[in-house]
Amino acid sequence: MSGEEHKATLHYFFEKIVDPLGFKFTPDEELADFLLEQEIKLEQTVGAPYCPCQGRTHERRHDMKIVCPCIPYHQEQFNAMKRCWCGLFVHKDVTDPDALMQISETDLRARGEGHVD
Repeated sequence: MSGEEHKATLHYFFEKIVDPLGFKFTPDEELADFLLEQEIKLEQTVGAPYCPCQGRTHERRHDMKIVCPCIPYHQEQFNAMKRCWCGLFVHKDVTDPDALMQISETDLRARGEGHVD
């Protein structure tokens, strides 16, 4: 499978997962393309399309929570930020992803917005 076909396949399957969760691909097509390329490289070298902005610990329990799309494992934090960590996915109502800010797990807990795994 060519790189473009692989990206299209990931896009198709990822969309099926994130859409029911209230997310969509970022409207920044250049960023989406770059991040999908990084995930393909990770998949080819380590066997899974891990989030390209998160470090693996080599502990399966932790690392499985950063396989893209990781929204189901971090949904409270991502809902608060209206995006995932790397920015590949944003809430469906987001039109300007550059205006979104990161919120750390510590800050989320301090705001009393629930448990973060």
